[in-house]
Amino acid sequence: MDVNKENTVIGFIGTGVMGRSMASHLVKAGYTVLVYNRTRAKTDELVKLGAQWKDKITDIAEQANVIITMVGYPKDVEDVYLGKNGVIQHAKEGTYLIDMTTSSPSLAERIYREASLHNMHALDAPVSGGDVGAREGKLAIMVGGEPDDFEAVKPILSLMGTNIVLEGKAGSGQHTKMCNQIAIASNMMGVCEAIAYAKKAGLNSDLVLQTIETGAAGSWSLSNLGPRMIAGNFEPGFYIKHFIKDMQIALDSAKEIGLMTPGLELAKSLYDRLAAEQEENSGTQALYKLYDR
Repeated sequence: MDVNKENTVIGFIGTGVMGRSMASHLVKAGYTVLVYNRTRAKTDELVKLGAQWKDKITDIAEQANVIITMVGYPKDVEDVYLGKNGVIQHAKEGTYLIDMTTSSPSLAERIYREASLHNMHALDAPVSGGDVGAREGKLAIMVGGEPDDFEAVKPILSLMGTNIVLEGKAGSGQHTKMCNQIAIASNMMGVCEAIAYAKKAGLNSDLVLQTIETGAAGSWSLSNLGPRMIAGNFEPGFYIKHFIKDMQIALDSAKEIGLMTPGLELAKSLYDRLAAEQEENSGTQALYKLYDR
């Protein structure tokens, strides 16, 4: 299918912190975009831009020929795609299904197999770049699925991201996202410890950050979340509760393939402590609070 603006109707399910910005790029590009979210108010901005609200997932499934999901947890993904009132049971043959949620690689493979039985095209395409990347349309998008399907929807993905890579067969996008989250988990501890050390040593934390971010210590988390830690800004660009979910998926997947992940295990234990202190809806940079005591 040629996904030009004239013959493409995009259904977007899940318009939270990330999804709302991602969907907005599709609307602004001139695509017909149908939106659904469990909390309708979270679609209000998109509707003002020109998106069309739909009351049910089945409405999206029946009317769209490209369906994108950005929901919370693997169970949500499973319900949206494989449930009785899910997308696969109600969408048309030939529909492209793109799950951009960070979810289980094995679930991505199940969705691919079920979609194939219904002559649909499923891709797992999780993203990285946080709220800033979503807002600026500069996400990294890691895709698993068939090459022809990837090429067909790449123009749509290109509206949301700048580093878009087909990693391999179904599930490969999710496996790549696990690599991403594993790297972030230990890096976040390092960023927090460095900024806490600077403060305890009586240094100017902003100046230290400006100095070390351009050297070997540089990272996205250091440059983007470090300033928020210093400013005491713990609003979510990415929720702690969702990062904990991602880390658990990574731990489970690592166990399946026989890999030791001590850094990941330690990071998750620290974030679990934060969640127990009612910080699950704070941004991941709130890890700094454990160090700044």
